[in-house]
Amino acid sequence: MSTSRPGNGHDPDPDDAPLSDPLTALGLTADAGQEGHEDEGGYDDDGAGPVREADLAVIEAGSRTLRAGGPAPQEDDVPGRPADPELDKALREVETELAGRWPETKLEPSLDRMTALMDILGEPQRAYPSIHITGTNGKTSTARMIEQLLLAFDLRTGRYTSPHVQSVTERISLDGRPIAPETFIETYRDLQPYVEMVDASQPHRMSFFEVMTGMAYAAFADAPVDIAVVEVGMGGSWDATNVIDATVAVVTPISLDHTDRLGSTPGEIAVEKAGIVKKDATVVLAQQPVEAAQVLLKRAVDVGATVAREGMEFGVVHREVAVGGQLLTLRGLGGEYEQVFLPLHGEHQAHNAAVALAAVEAFFGIGTEHDRTLAVDTVRTAFANVTSPGRLEVVRRSPSVVLDAAHNPAGARAAAASLADAFGFTHLVGVVGPSGDKDVRGLLEAFEPVFSEVVVTQNSTPRAMDVDELAALAVEVFGDERVQVEPRLDDAIEAAVTLAEDQGEFSGAGVLITGSVITVGEARLLLGRK
Repeated sequence: MSTSRPGNGHDPDPDDAPLSDPLTALGLTADAGQEGHEDEGGYDDDGAGPVREADLAVIEAGSRTLRAGGPAPQEDDVPGRPADPELDKALREVETELAGRWPETKLEPSLDRMTALMDILGEPQRAYPSIHITGTNGKTSTARMIEQLLLAFDLRTGRYTSPHVQSVTERISLDGRPIAPETFIETYRDLQPYVEMVDASQPHRMSFFEVMTGMAYAAFADAPVDIAVVEVGMGGSWDATNVIDATVAVVTPISLDHTDRLGSTPGEIAVEKAGIVKKDATVVLAQQPVEAAQVLLKRAVDVGATVAREGMEFGVVHREVAVGGQLLTLRGLGGEYEQVFLPLHGEHQAHNAAVALAAVEAFFGIGTEHDRTLAVDTVRTAFANVTSPGRLEVVRRSPSVVLDAAHNPAGARAAAASLADAFGFTHLVGVVGPSGDKDVRGLLEAFEPVFSEVVVTQNSTPRAMDVDELAALAVEVFGDERVQVEPRLDDAIEAAVTLAEDQGEFSGAGVLITGSVITVGEARLLLGRK
C-alpha cells in the first residue's frame, strides 16, 4: 500500500394554467393493434446540507487543472456558483442560514412541522398533482426520466430531488432546469417568517430538508406547474415530502441502506417506504426482493391502490449497448415502445426507464381508463434528452474518467456490472471516497472484481470516512499491493490518472470516481464540470 500525505431555467410564464384534461390537450395517440400484456420484467446518498457549499467553492477557486484529457462532449445541466459577486454573497447567506438547522442526517420522525408549515402557507402542495418516488437506488435518475417524458408532452414540471451534486439549487427544478439563484433566494426569504412561526410553535425547529421541501412546494405553486415529480429524502411514511397525496407512487428497487433508521431487512425498510402509497393511487413497482414486494402489495390492497409491477404489467423487452448509451424496447402499460435510445449506461438505467414510462402512463390513465399508448416519437424524444449527472457520467477522455455516485453495495454492484457492459475497460483504477456511516466494506467488495487498483481518499466534509480507516479496510479487501492512499481528492484523481496512463495510450485503461454523491460533486468541479 502506497501512501502520500499533503503539506502543512427558464422562467415560467405565470399566465400558464394547469391543464384540466392532459390526454386530450396533449394530443396523445392510440396506436392501432397495441394492447396491454400480462407477462414479462435526501437520500440517494448521505446528503450533507448546504454547509458543504463553501468547501466546494474553495475547490472550484483554488484547484489546479487535473491531467485527465479534454472534456467529454456533453451538455452540463448542473449549475455552478453565480458569476455576480453580490448574488453569490446573497446565496451563501441563505446557504449558511439553512446549514444552521438540523442537517439531513439528523432526523425526528414526524410530519408535524411540515404539516404546520403547509397549513400556514395555504397548502401549496395541493395546487398540482404529483408523482412521488421512493426506493433505495435509482430515485433521482427515475425522477429525471419522468420529468423529461412530462416535458415532452408539453406539461410544466417541478422536480424535487436530493442530494445535490454541486449546487443546492439543483434540488428544485422548474421545466427541467434548476431554479435560478435569484428565485431560490426569493423563495427562501418569502418563507422565512412562516418557518420561524413553525419553529416557535414546535418542540424542534424545522430541519434543513423540511425547509427545502417547503420551498420546493411553494415554488411549484407559484410557477405554477402542471405536475410535480417529488423524490423522498429517506423512507416514506414520515419523510418531509409525504404531505402530498400523489396520484402515482413509484418504488424503485429496495435494498439495505440507512438500516439504523429504516430497518435491517428489505421487508422492514419497505414498511416505511410504503407510506407514500395513498388511497386510490396507482403504485408503480420496480422489481423488488420478495419480502419487500409482499409489504408493498399489502399496502396497496389496504388503501385500494392500483398496482403496476415490473416484469408483469410492464418491463424491458430488449436492450442493446449503443454508442453513448443503449437502445431499448420497453413494454409499457399500454403496449410496446421500440427503438428508444437512452443516453445513459447500465442495465439498471434501462429498468429505471421502464419504471419511469409506466409512471407517466399511469398518470395519464393508460392501462386503466385509456387503452392506448403514448405517442412513440414523443417518448423517443424524451428519453433521448435524459441526463443524470454523476451516474456513470463520462467527464474526461484519454484516459476515460467516469463518475458514479454509488454509495451502498447495491449501487456499487449495479455500477460494476454496467462498467463491463458499457465500457470494456481492461484496466480500471478506482478512486473511492465514501461517508463513514455507510456499508463501506460491502461497497469495496462490490467493486473488487472490476478494480485493478484503488486509490482511497476522502471528500471535504466532516462525514467523510477517515482515510486511514478506509485504507485499512481496502487492504483487507484488495490486498496491500492494489491500494494507494491519497488524503486529498485532487491528489487521488491525479494518482489514478497516472496509474491509468502508465498502462499505455491504447491499453483500455480508465478511472472510476465513486463512493458518495459528495465525492462525485467535488470531482466534477476539479475536472472542470462547472
